[in-house]
This record gives sequence, C-alpha cells and structure tokens, in this order.
Amino acid sequence: MARMTAARAAVEILKREGVSDAFGVPGAAINPFYAALKAAGGIHHTLARHVEGASHMAEGYTRTRPGNIGVCIGTSGPAGTDMITGLYSATGDSIPILCITGQAPTSVIHKEDFQAVDIASIAGPVTKMAVTVLEAAQVPGVFQQAFHLMRSGRPGPVLVDLPIDVQLTEIEFDPETYEPLPVYKPAATRAQIEKAVALLNASERPLIVAGGGVINADAAELLVEFAELTGTPVVPTLMGWGALPDDHELNAGMVGLQTSHRYGNATFLESDFVLGIGNRWANRHTGKLDVYTAGRTFVHVDIEPTQIGRIFAPDYGIASDAKAALELFVAVARELKAEGSLPDRSAWAASAQEKRSTLQRRTHFDDIPIKPQRVYEEMNKAFGPETRYVSTIGLSQIAGAQMLHVYRPRHWINCGQAGPLGWTIPAALGVAKADPEASVVALSGDYDFQFMIEELAVGAQHRIPYVHVLVNNAYLGLIRQAQLGLDINFQVNLEFENINSPELGVYGVDHVKVVEGLGCKAIRVTDPADLGTAFEQAKKLAAEFRVPVVVEAILERVTNISMSRTNDIGEVVEFEEIATEPGHAPTSIRTLKV
Repeated sequence: MARMTAARAAVEILKREGVSDAFGVPGAAINPFYAALKAAGGIHHTLARHVEGASHMAEGYTRTRPGNIGVCIGTSGPAGTDMITGLYSATGDSIPILCITGQAPTSVIHKEDFQAVDIASIAGPVTKMAVTVLEAAQVPGVFQQAFHLMRSGRPGPVLVDLPIDVQLTEIEFDPETYEPLPVYKPAATRAQIEKAVALLNASERPLIVAGGGVINADAAELLVEFAELTGTPVVPTLMGWGALPDDHELNAGMVGLQTSHRYGNATFLESDFVLGIGNRWANRHTGKLDVYTAGRTFVHVDIEPTQIGRIFAPDYGIASDAKAALELFVAVARELKAEGSLPDRSAWAASAQEKRSTLQRRTHFDDIPIKPQRVYEEMNKAFGPETRYVSTIGLSQIAGAQMLHVYRPRHWINCGQAGPLGWTIPAALGVAKADPEASVVALSGDYDFQFMIEELAVGAQHRIPYVHVLVNNAYLGLIRQAQLGLDINFQVNLEFENINSPELGVYGVDHVKVVEGLGCKAIRVTDPADLGTAFEQAKKLAAEFRVPVVVEAILERVTNISMSRTNDIGEVVEFEEIATEPGHAPTSIRTLKV
C-alpha cells in the first residue's frame, strides 16, 4: 500500500472524481492541502481575491457544463464563514460544489484557538453534508461520500473541514484502485408516467413548466422532443430558461410576478393543466397560489420527494430525476403518437404564439440618459445565441429576463433562490474558466457590481476574458421600487458628486477608473446610439487582452420595471409604454402584430 498524507489522498481523490479546476485562497491552516495540490499536479488553481468570491466561482464553474463540480478552498475561521453565502446559493439552486476548509489542530478546536470555529455546525443547514474530519484515516471515505452525496438525489453542496494535523498525518491509501461510489437518482415508473400522460391528454389547454432540474439533469433535448410529440407549449422557469429555445414554436414565454412575459402570463391564465418537471413552484413564479392554481390540474415531477406538496398539493406527484422521467415520457408519447391517440394541440399552441406577437413590451427608446430597455435591445443585436449570460438579482436581472433571448441550456446562468448581491462577477469568472472559448456576458446593476468588484483582478491576473454589461442608475433600483408600496424612498440612493470625477455628475463611483485600476478594460456609454459600437468594441478588447471588459451604460435615474404589486400574476403593472408598432420592439422573437 502507498503511504501519503491525508491531504495528498484528498487531492488524488479529487482528480479521480473528475476535478480539474479549483478556486480558493490559501492560509496557514489549509497550507498542507495546498502543498499536496502543488505536489500532485493535475488540478489548476485560480486564486480569488475573496473567499466568498471563490465559492461563487465554483458555482459558475459547476453550472456551465453537465457533470462539472466546482471546488472552493479556504483556510480556517472566516474563510469558511465567508463561503456560507456560496453554499446557501448552491443548495437553493441544487448546485453541487465542494467547499474544503482548513481547521485548527484537533487538540485545540474547542479551546478558542486562533480562527477555530465550528464551521461544520454553521454550514450544516445549507449543505447536504458538513463534517470536520477528526481521524486522518477517514479522509478518503469522507471525500468519496462527499462526491456521492453531491451527485445523488437532489444535487447540492458539501463542506469538508480538515484540521491541520489531520492533513499532515500519513495514511495508507492506494489511488490507483480508487473508484467513485455509484450515484443514486430516483426514477419514475412506467405506470406513473402513463398516468401523468393520461391526465395531460384529458386536458384541453395543457402547459409544461420546465424548471432548473431539467437543466441539471441534462434533459433539455428530451423535454423538447416530448413537447413536440404532444404539441404542448412550454413555460420555462427562470432556472429552466434555455431548456427550450426562445424562438421555438412551443415556447410560451416565462410566467411570474417579475421575470415574466406579458404573453406568458396570459397563456398560463388560460391553461387547464400544468405538468411541472424539475421546478420548485417558487413564489416569484407562482404569486398568489389561489390565482395560480384555480381551475388547473397539476402533475409535479421532482427529484426530491419532499418537494412534492411543499408549496401546494399537486393532483399527482412523481419523485424522479427529470431525465429518467422524460425518457419515459418520450417513450409513452411516441407509442401514443404511432397509435394516433394524442390530441391535436395545434390551435392551443398557435394561440400562445399569437399572444407572443401581440403582447409585447417596448424596448426602443432614444432617451438620454439611457432607458434600460434599450440596453437589452442592443444586447440582443450584439450577442448571439451562443452567448452564456450570467446574472444574479435586481432590476437589471428582472428586465434582462423580460427582454433578452436565450436559446440553449446553461446559457442563462442565474442565482435563483438566494440572489446574493456580488455574485455576478465571480460567477462569470467561473463560467468563463469552465468554457474558455465561450462568449460570456455578465449583467449587473451598479450595486451588485460594487459588492465583489475586487474579483475583476482575478480575471486580469489569470487572463479570464468576458464582457460585463453594467447598467448604472446610482440607485438600489429594485429596493426603491419595492418601497413604492410603503410610500418611502429611504436609504436606497447611491448618488454623490465624485470630487475626482466631476464629469459623472451625481452618478458617484467612477467605475471606469476602478475597473482600469484592477487591470481590466472599461467603456462608458451615455448615448443609446453608441451602445452597439461599445458592445462590439468590448468583444474585441476581451479577445485581444484576455481580461474582463466592462461596458457601463449611464441610465436614467428612475425606471420602474414591469412587475406585480399585488402578488397576482394576473395583475402585473406595465409602468412603461407597451409596444404598439413593430419598431418599438425590433428584437422581439415574434414581429409585433398591430
């Protein structure tokens, strides 16, 4: 048997579990692991500027390709607590990432030693497993179990905490004979799928709601085939966006209180049956449950049994991995189609597309300062269907989801459940690292952008190019809009006159100077007519210098983006002018009918 330190054994297991990249920040208590990482080779490490940033880089890395598991590494104490937000984000969206932390020696963990904290207890609620390994001989088994848990059932993150003396202890371990544990995923039965299809066939106006579980399961092609076989329109959730191309004849648009389309909500409110696959019935998708569920039959398919009935009781529930279920859905639908037993849904599908061509929001405005809708219109022109968009939260993300177009799975990479400000920059770096040849475009408001702006230096140091669209109104726009119902405008204003950049007026932070100071490129745009040129220049600069390039659009200070004030998907307020002629929405998927 080979003898090696427990830290080296852990690194060897990472390699055999398919890990090729890691993100982190070294420190005294995790240095033995870093020594093993260097000695073993085979895993590329990207040095973050903040440990939370490393956790979001790991998230972006995982979300980019099927099978990826992002790894983030930090020392003891605050490194682990800094990564809690990343773990929460990952667990909320069913994203497997592995967090490895150093720890004080086992003999002093409970003696208030420097940077000794019970990180396993802190991380427990936001992980599938969080463990401090007290015996070096257990390290291989713990890491083997970590990968098994991350991949099995509902995917999610794991934290492994390694005391420094455990890392340094030599153990017997043979990497050559190591094998990953089999992955477990629940699978639907034929009888369950037949019953679900029978309920679908009995309806007149069915919809499929495709959630992030379809993307996680790499089942988008099966979803499209099932929708086409049955002629059923599809509503992607925000996390499922891209499972069906936006220009597909069966794409009915998104539904919800915020990240929704006028036509999507209108079609949903006419439906009488909903098949949800890999979705959570998140509250910003459903709004008021009495409105959302009234007059509809629901079938819910989810990999996590306890998700079924968590929000409301469906008429029929199936605990299954989305891919396993969709394989059977396709098989049953093929048989019924061959028999001529599937109803004709063409009129219903056509009505959904008719709504797409009539119920549109206006994007074309020539105002200065720039109206945000114009930014997304120009993004649609400049960035093609291969673009991987990355965004987290705020009016910028909500408007982007209403107006941008996504055509492929994993090409809208969004932090859904947690929505932490600052997520976008490090996540975009993780995405660009996972797919170096991709066109990666991040989208932020000014506040999200400022939260972890230091991570841009990671892109400069490690030559990780992407384009970051920054819409700047010097406001906490979403919170300001949420305060309308309270008739306040309090502590949400970011404006100030920058004594070092008087040309900015009241827009405060000089993002161009900060970005350039961090080693990246930046372009400021004040006229909407210049947006297209700026985006093209940004793509060229990113390709030439291999660094992040920021395009800052100076927006009008106040814009209210379409959303419901009453938590009712039937009462979404259109604060801005709607499209009344084709030129108002020139990049819409369907040309506006008037």
